[in-house]
Amino acid sequence: MKNKWKLLFILSLSLFAVFAGCSNQSKNTTEKKDLKKVTIVLDWTPNTNHTGLYVAKAKGYFKKQGLDVKIVQPSDGDASSIVASSKADFGISAQDTLAANYASKKPLPITAVAAILQHNTSGIMSRKGDGIDRPKGLEGKTYATWDSPIEKAMIKNVMEQDGGDYSKLKMIPNNIVDEPKALKEKQADAIWVFYGWGGVSAQLEKVPVDYFYFKDLNSTFDYYTPVIISNNDFLKKNPDTAKKFMKATSEGYNYAVDHPKSAADILVKEVPETDSKLAQASQKWISKQYKAEESRWGYIDPQRWNSFYNWLDDSKLIKNKIPSNTGFTNKYLPE
Repeated sequence: MKNKWKLLFILSLSLFAVFAGCSNQSKNTTEKKDLKKVTIVLDWTPNTNHTGLYVAKAKGYFKKQGLDVKIVQPSDGDASSIVASSKADFGISAQDTLAANYASKKPLPITAVAAILQHNTSGIMSRKGDGIDRPKGLEGKTYATWDSPIEKAMIKNVMEQDGGDYSKLKMIPNNIVDEPKALKEKQADAIWVFYGWGGVSAQLEKVPVDYFYFKDLNSTFDYYTPVIISNNDFLKKNPDTAKKFMKATSEGYNYAVDHPKSAADILVKEVPETDSKLAQASQKWISKQYKAEESRWGYIDPQRWNSFYNWLDDSKLIKNKIPSNTGFTNKYLPE
């Protein structure tokens, strides 16, 4: 009889566990169904430009706003075309690459809603001691180019301002994956990189380099890169969702500003193929760039935005002049 009651007791506990499990599973499923699905497509493989998104997801900031956010990598085109075709609600792009769209007669329906970094951290990296610590030093040197008209015009501008002869710059196709290694093995003398990844990588690989920022040579080149973009129809139909997404995203980047090490840990955990050592070093540097001197993350200064597009028009690098304040808004950012 004692064994019988013992057996019944164990069976009751088992049934309770099963029903409790089913109840929790049902609750989780219901909760997930209640969340609004939102997709953001990256511009490249995950890196420290994207940390705030992964932090917002991992720490539940999106869920707190009632969102179920999916972070994906581009597969069938760039982020701009994917967002414009409503295959993703948000995406990551850059002001310079968006220029051709806004200058076209039938632009894609996309708008920049936040700046991930406050300043353009790109510049020219070269082997230390080769004399390319300033633009004039590019004379007679080999530069790996993407063959972009804007890219070439910017290099020409800073070289000529420094008294250099742009025609003496030798260009080769840029098919480089590891920039520090390419410099070390003399595949090229100079490469355009973003310091937060390429420059930090050179430090870790102990490759001595020289570096100059475009923004330090011409303030017009302090444009916004990268930026978060969204589909215009999505923004019009779902303004509250857009604001909730930006609020959670802002919290993610603010967390990364205050806790770079923990933020890098989250990035590596969410994207295991990420180089942990590089992520940590990069995060330590880039966390200071998310807001820089600006009081709030994501803000886009109209004067700086317009200045770059005006320069493109003056330099005849775009088909049509881009009207002032075209292509961006700050209204979805939290106050």
